[in-house]
Amino acid sequence: MATSNTAQLKKSVSPYEKPITKASLLQLINTIPPFILLWAAAYLSLSVSYWLSLPFILLASGFLIRIFILFHDCCHQSFFRSRKANEILGTLTGIMTLFPYHQWKHSHSIHHSTSSNLDKRGIGDMWLMTTDEYLEASRWTRFYYRLYRNPIVMFGIGPFAVFLIEYRFNRKGARRAERVNTWITNLGIVAVYGVLIWALGWQAFLLVQLPIFWLSGAAGIWLFYVQHQFEETYYEHDAEWSYVKAAVEGSSYYKLPKALQWLTGNIGFHHVHHLSPRVPNYLLEKAHESVPPLQHATTVTLKSSFAAVKFKLWDEQKKDFVTFGQIKHLLQASRTSASAAGRTPKAAPDNEVA
Repeated sequence: MATSNTAQLKKSVSPYEKPITKASLLQLINTIPPFILLWAAAYLSLSVSYWLSLPFILLASGFLIRIFILFHDCCHQSFFRSRKANEILGTLTGIMTLFPYHQWKHSHSIHHSTSSNLDKRGIGDMWLMTTDEYLEASRWTRFYYRLYRNPIVMFGIGPFAVFLIEYRFNRKGARRAERVNTWITNLGIVAVYGVLIWALGWQAFLLVQLPIFWLSGAAGIWLFYVQHQFEETYYEHDAEWSYVKAAVEGSSYYKLPKALQWLTGNIGFHHVHHLSPRVPNYLLEKAHESVPPLQHATTVTLKSSFAAVKFKLWDEQKKDFVTFGQIKHLLQASRTSASAAGRTPKAAPDNEVA
């Protein structure tokens, strides 16, 4: 992709970067009240049968994902034109989704500015090792990495480890406004949860909130995972890295059924979002359809996306993902070669692996 073409591509999306207040308010109305009603329905149906509560819990989980998308747009200043309005709504929806507005905004902005850059991994993205890094890593690092990339850990334990625990603490070096916002978010969570537990009882609260939190959290991790982990995606070192190429070639178009597309706030048009984060979620599809080059982004369907589970390491020579099974013979060859030479394989210190 020529430099002139990349500049023109970004310029082509600029008409869609302005939030429409009426559309934003409509999203608030069709997202937050239904979530509250579905949560209430799940609780009230507990007295009949938990099986009756499950459909309401499942739907509420979908609406919580949609609330996160509103939060996400606020972090990009793309939901309202007013920075203050975005901050207020972002903080409130952050309490609902367990994300501190300023802290997540900081890490996510780094993700956007470094996505697909092999030299700048580690903040706001998922841990990804190259095949060379894996082969040179210590046994402990390889074990920890395999554990991290295990689907049961990533999607089962991940929501609790990241959303429930990690984001309750401020990052090192955070500014005062960010630290205060994290404390406000934590206090808000405690207040909301405390009132609900007091009013409904802790057992009823957990029966409803726990599965909603886990389902929406696991789905959120999955969306983030599959939109960057797909065949023939884009990864380059800093010297060759291009922001526009990282957006269009390093982010997928996750083509979902219309109902799921609506619940996930059009985030499947991830290539458009990475090209221009200021485009509100409700204009992503329009931008995709109006700019022909964007329609050439790698399309991942709901069915084909499950293949992404097997992608574990990035092969810089092949410029593609490989599985642990594919790297196993290289690891064995490395050990055999080292043994024949009378030495142990070189192992990178754990703290050097991002």
